[in-house]
Amino acid sequence: MSARSSETTRLRLLRGRASDDALVVGGMPLTYGEVQARVDARRDELGSTRRLVMIEGGNALEPVVTYLAALEGGHVVLFVDGDPARSAEHRRGLIERFDPDIVATGPNGAGTGASVAPWHLDERREGTRHELHPELAMLASTSGSTGSPKLVRLSRENVVSNAIAIGDSLKLGPSDRAITTLPLHYCYGLSVVNSHLVSGAGVALTERSVVDDGFWNEFTASAATSFAGVPYTFELLEATGFAGRHLPNLRYITQAGGRLDPERVRRFARLGRERHFDFIVMYGQTEATARMAYLPPHLAEASAGAIGIPIPGGRFTIDAPAGEDVGELVYGGPNVMMGYAEQPADFALGREIEELRTGDLARVRDDGLYEIVGRSNRFAKIFGLRLDLDRVERLLADEGSGHAGGHEVRAASCDERLLLFVLAERFAGPVRDRAVALFGLPAHAIRVHAVAEFPRTSSGKPDTGALLRHAALAEQHEQHEQHEQHSAPGGVAGATGTDARRTPLDVISALYAEVLGRPDATPEDSFAGLGGDSLSYVEVSLRLEQLVGELPRDWPSLSVGKLADVAAGAAAAGAAAAGAAAAGAAATGAPGAMGAAGATGRAGTAGATGARSLDAPRARRRMPRIESPALLRAIAIVLIVGTHANLFFVQGGAHLLLAVAGYNLARFQLADAPGRRRVAGLLKSTAQVVVPAALWIGAVGLVTGGYRPTTALFVNNFLGDESWNRQWQFWFLEAIVWTMVALAAVFAVPRVDRLERRHPFAFALGVLGVALAARLLLTGGVEAEGVPAYMTLGVVWCIALGWLVARSSTLTQRLTASALTLVTVPGFFGEPGREAIVVAGVLVLLWLPAVPVPRLLVPVIGLLAGASMFIYLTHWQVYPPLENHVPWLATLLSLVIGVLVWKAYSFVAARGAAVLARRRRP
Repeated sequence: MSARSSETTRLRLLRGRASDDALVVGGMPLTYGEVQARVDARRDELGSTRRLVMIEGGNALEPVVTYLAALEGGHVVLFVDGDPARSAEHRRGLIERFDPDIVATGPNGAGTGASVAPWHLDERREGTRHELHPELAMLASTSGSTGSPKLVRLSRENVVSNAIAIGDSLKLGPSDRAITTLPLHYCYGLSVVNSHLVSGAGVALTERSVVDDGFWNEFTASAATSFAGVPYTFELLEATGFAGRHLPNLRYITQAGGRLDPERVRRFARLGRERHFDFIVMYGQTEATARMAYLPPHLAEASAGAIGIPIPGGRFTIDAPAGEDVGELVYGGPNVMMGYAEQPADFALGREIEELRTGDLARVRDDGLYEIVGRSNRFAKIFGLRLDLDRVERLLADEGSGHAGGHEVRAASCDERLLLFVLAERFAGPVRDRAVALFGLPAHAIRVHAVAEFPRTSSGKPDTGALLRHAALAEQHEQHEQHEQHSAPGGVAGATGTDARRTPLDVISALYAEVLGRPDATPEDSFAGLGGDSLSYVEVSLRLEQLVGELPRDWPSLSVGKLADVAAGAAAAGAAAAGAAAAGAAATGAPGAMGAAGATGRAGTAGATGARSLDAPRARRRMPRIESPALLRAIAIVLIVGTHANLFFVQGGAHLLLAVAGYNLARFQLADAPGRRRVAGLLKSTAQVVVPAALWIGAVGLVTGGYRPTTALFVNNFLGDESWNRQWQFWFLEAIVWTMVALAAVFAVPRVDRLERRHPFAFALGVLGVALAARLLLTGGVEAEGVPAYMTLGVVWCIALGWLVARSSTLTQRLTASALTLVTVPGFFGEPGREAIVVAGVLVLLWLPAVPVPRLLVPVIGLLAGASMFIYLTHWQVYPPLENHVPWLATLLSLVIGVLVWKAYSFVAARGAAVLARRRRP
């Protein structure tokens, strides 16, 4: 392989005076001289042989230093997203496909080293196995998805010429300092760094979002003078009161990354005029290194909607049909890429194009400014009608006084159909009606899908691919339901067909998209990794059980692909069983042999084509199976409510629920996810308990005066009474809340996180030991009397015991956990019956992952398990008036009202979460 010396291929971007500030990191400025010293040291680490260096790009010092060092050392740089939660599969795909020589990675990175190691260079080999063209400096991904994108090949001239041209356009100098708002793996975000450093200006590095007050504190503290944003950034700015912020140092704001609504351009331009900063609209693509045009700021208000003029050194032409003024925009300039790379062999190629066909449709306005009017690949032909999908979105959004209500709509097309996406199911009908009226299409050619939020790529652009996948899965689900209805007794015979067949991968992806609101889920994602928790697992586990058969104990941590393999195996086994049954019946002439043979024939067809369809017959159990944690939650809440309502007297349900909570805590919040994800998951789950509980308890306290603020704030453990009273009714929730808060603090320490990952059972065993010691100190012995039986320190051992059960994966570990259960539970209450309930429940968790139940009870169990927290929360206000007269009705109403409150809260929370998610995206 070529080992061309890097001496002839170096690119130096640090061009400021040694004493001037180049970077601000964590509030501390670093001069150009100080940064150069770090770059020199990192360059020596990279070596003198040119290599392909993949850098996990965060807005932090180490990625920037490594990037600058790689360019100065003549290496070829490939930036990737540094967030493991967002794009781990994308990085793995790039590593497998393009085979970098070095992966520069940080904590929780994608390198082959320790996942929690500090920033380091993961050298995958000595030297290089690639042939690298002498002019090649960078490779940039054109995709924000998890697929296998082609890479853009950028030369040294591309990088430096574009950086200088941007600096000239913005009149950058040593007094300027930008703060980062976009990721470095996104070409627009990287161009901010490049243009400032070549101009001798400074950059303040931060990972914060513009919706975070901490971002603006850093902006002021670092004396920043500018920031950049994509269209979504400006939606967030307006939603969070940007106009009211006092930013006297702000000199200009740039916008690129997609078309910004002209009215919003005018608003920001007017605000800039009033506050003495420039608002500069820019236009670019990765294939042009970053930016190709800018709208001079003095024209922004009057010429909103235009992209302006080419940057210095660039030129535009419009390739339009004869006699027309609209055509494809073509760009030429020194920043036009060398070409694409679809495989490592392409790294050796030289320049393949001189001009960039942008794919955008544009025209030259009367004032000489260029304006984008559409996208050449955003046109669809449906029933002979040519539709501009961008215009479709604008027209439906502009129908503010019409039936569509001016709601945001995303448009796409597939198979001669117009696909529209809205943010709530109630908008689907009005939007469809308006689309029929506006575009003259038949109603059956328009499909409207509701999504929780419009997905975006990691660079913040609309992710149409994710919407198309969501639509395909939704329509497959609809076809499957129609197939089931036709196949059911009384259905229409023969209405099956191959178009109703779906693979397990499709079914499970659709389920996660629906229940978890994640249409972007990939085959590598797991339930736990997608943010699934104990509140959503009940519905998912019940539906997975129906779809794929008996679930493995560790299914929450299995990827969609692995679960699909389990389902395929179950389908194949079911097909074989059905075939054997049919053969036996046919041989004996038993009644029904013809029907069984027919089923076998269908199974044989499925097997011949891959045997991965869930429509293949599977041996049907007499009773479906439900995961034991869900069943125990349902049983425990019934025991709690029935006992309180005097229907019966069986105590122990609440402490059993704590053990189940610990079991689920280990499976979901403490799943094998990056450390930061663990802490975030714990805090999220804490909020999911605290918010509804505090709202309910606080409201009841305000109306009735029955609860003190200490109860609504979950601080009775610190400020509560020493004797039992109604303030202690929510001891169960308080124990869960403080346990999760404590664990979030503990797992924020990297060493603790690493220790638990390496020794999960031993760690859980240690936690149980600590919890039992706390119990002993509180009670002074084995038995807990009065309030100590309900204080967090007195009951946290129940949660720890459930945690230990979840980490018991071998026979020896389960036997150990069983023995500890039999030792630690008896004697705690001084009531053998109560203790037996807890012991029995924990042993079921240990030895029976799933339990068969009558089919009719499955939906009831699912509702009770899912609503268990809300039933517990609300039943204190429901049963008292009836407990002494009709205890069965008191119990029933407590369960029903808890379920209704759960459903209502879930609906409101889902809508609120969708709004917050849209606001928080960078």
